[in-house]
Amino acid sequence: MKVIPLKQNPRTYSCISYLVLGSWNRLDDVNTLVDVGIDDYSIGEISGINTGVGKQPVERIILTHNHFDHAAGAPAVKARFKAEVLAWAPGLGIDRLLHDGEELRLGDQYFEVIHVPGHSQDSICLYNHENGVLFSGDTAIRIQSPEGSYMPEYVKVIERLTRLRILTIFSGHDPPVTEGCDALLHNTLQMIRRGTILPSNADPKGDSLIRSIDPFVVLAHG
Repeated sequence: MKVIPLKQNPRTYSCISYLVLGSWNRLDDVNTLVDVGIDDYSIGEISGINTGVGKQPVERIILTHNHFDHAAGAPAVKARFKAEVLAWAPGLGIDRLLHDGEELRLGDQYFEVIHVPGHSQDSICLYNHENGVLFSGDTAIRIQSPEGSYMPEYVKVIERLTRLRILTIFSGHDPPVTEGCDALLHNTLQMIRRGTILPSNADPKGDSLIRSIDPFVVLAHG
């Protein structure tokens, strides 16, 4: 498996898109784009990458959630590469909805879809058991203060992630985490448990299930 982070459009705010290819660009590998960003900026980059002879450069697009900085460019990228678009919730240009526990082939590896309501109700992570790779989208995995308040659904998300063997984390806006993923997630869980757990019937701001003053937690629809 090859994971290629694509550059963001320097003129606007966007997420990091990841092109996932097989190690040898075989015909049965599924060239997959995880998130597309706010526009079609990634098309030029993808066109310059060796994605395999006789293959579509992008066969599948998976959105970690439908916020504009991750999904707005999907229609343009879909049209350029004739790709299928998958997401948890309906949206512009989305062809199929995902389900918790579903397995998808990205490149030459299989990833499990994990529903992670936290940053938004439609957020997902993608987890590869064999290599311990996690695409986390905008799920807040690095919380360094116990002063936040959290919905029970988000607490369950982090508890679930700490039970997995995670060796590499590719997030929506930060550099990849390649060391200490287990310690990072357990520290986040500890900070959450020391914070305030809101009642399950509380009304979170917007669609976020996290309220925190910690600078590493995304409060807006980023």
